[in-house]
Amino acid sequence: MHESDPAHSTPLVLRIGREELLIRRRYEVLSIVNDILIALWFMIGSVLFFWEATATEGTWLFLVGSIELAVRPMLRLSRRVHLRRLRSTWRHDSDSEQDF
Repeated sequence: MHESDPAHSTPLVLRIGREELLIRRRYEVLSIVNDILIALWFMIGSVLFFWEATATEGTWLFLVGSIELAVRPMLRLSRRVHLRRLRSTWRHDSDSEQDF
């Protein structure tokens, strides 16, 4: 295909409703906060392992961090379900089906 091909000159247009954009932004913020908490739990837990007296607290923080890791896919699934429900209430033929 050449650069003069009309298929390459047509811009890709995705239509995202205001509600969908708001939902995506909220879930993105939740995901970022969750990732920051995961890092904090594991870093603090790692430091607590330097002393035998705080090893139990470090273990608990590792457990909390591991639970937070399980929250990550649940946030993604929740967002996907939320967007599917929203799309079922208003459907346009040109809407994108792709959800990351």
